Amino acid sequence: MSLDIGKVAIALLGLLAYKNRDKIGELIAGRNSTDPKSAGSPGGLGDILDRLRNVDAGDQVDSWVGKGSNRPVQRDQVEKAIDPQTLSDLAEQTGLSREELLDRLTIELPDAVDKLTPDGQMPVS
Repeated sequence: MSLDIGKVAIALLGLLAYKNRDKIGELIAGRNSTDPKSAGSPGGLGDILDRLRNVDAGDQVDSWVGKGSNRPVQRDQVEKAIDPQTLSDLAEQTGLSREELLDRLTIELPDAVDKLTPDGQMPVS
């Protein structure tokens, strides 16, 4: 069974909001295993990172994917990178306010991406 990459990305963000990092790897591993490029598909991890790069958070993203310490991202960068409807949906699904959700994503995203990109590589099935 394969998962829609967009749903995987939304679930990833929701899991981050709940600070449930142990299940992120399982979720990513369950994406469409027939497409090795799915990490870069619309709505996937690569898309999230590209969106962050487009809001002037490229240096931070590169620090998460690369080796060394993770540079923090700003809350407004996370907010600009995730479309308003997705934020609203996640807030509703998690029971968190939009502000709480953004705060948690801002804190947890660097470490989660770092763990999902060992040796600077996007996750593969």
